Amino acid sequence: MAFVSFVGRVLFASVFILSAWQEFNEFGTNGGPAAHLLEPKFHVFSKHVSSQTGFQVPHFEMKHAVAAAISVKAFGSLLFIFGSSVGAYLLLLHQIIITPILYDFYNYDADTKEFNLLFAKFAQNLALFGALLFFIGMKNSIPRRQLKKKSPKSKTT
Repeated sequence: MAFVSFVGRVLFASVFILSAWQEFNEFGTNGGPAAHLLEPKFHVFSKHVSSQTGFQVPHFEMKHAVAAAISVKAFGSLLFIFGSSVGAYLLLLHQIIITPILYDFYNYDADTKEFNLLFAKFAQNLALFGALLFFIGMKNSIPRRQLKKKSPKSKTT
């Protein structure tokens, strides 16, 4: 059972590892295509957040955001493969931040093609999010082994 669990974690993490590897190879000096895709979506998201909450999202370089995303995905995936809940929490953090920004279906009308494509991708990321929550829940529900204390032997005199 432990081997099957390991293979499942490897297959699950391969989504994040392959994505991080592709983004790393395309990174270049300006952040690559990921930064170009993320920048306009982030501006729309930050305008939406500031109009709804009044909170101003600080400006930062997109290549730094992409580099941080690559490192969180890679490091979180490696930890997740070896059964660490810290890796699952890192992948959850990545999913929480990036999913509503990249898959902004809420900015499109429901009858458009873009809405359907973005909503399908958003739902897929929600499924990944749910699987990570399931892993964390299962990891926390398994009782830790407690070392049995040896009772001291009584001395007979």
